[in-house]
Amino acid sequence: MPAKKKPEARDIGIDVTPPKDSCEDPKCPFHGSLSVRGQMIDGVVVSDKMTDTVVVTRKRSMYVPKYERYEKRTSRQAAHNPPCISAKVGDEVTLIECRPLAKTVSYVVIERK
Repeated sequence: MPAKKKPEARDIGIDVTPPKDSCEDPKCPFHGSLSVRGQMIDGVVVSDKMTDTVVVTRKRSMYVPKYERYEKRTSRQAAHNPPCISAKVGDEVTLIECRPLAKTVSYVVIERK
């Protein structure tokens, strides 16, 4: 009996390296049927306590004209974490927008840097 071949990662139309592992997750953009579109966000994972979901923080600086200085701002975004990527706390990741997967989840992790 021949060995089963791992399913190839499909091309999602974004210039990222596909994960080496494979998974059976239907919400995975590489091995499932989830289509991606819209914004791409780079950030750092700050929580991975939820099942298949991570919280990513993004830091940016905002100019305040009154004081002629910059202030630091952060925002947090929940994102689906496919098993083939499995990002952990402290990992730098790239998110991309997709259809709403849950009440607060409309992004999916596509790359771990």
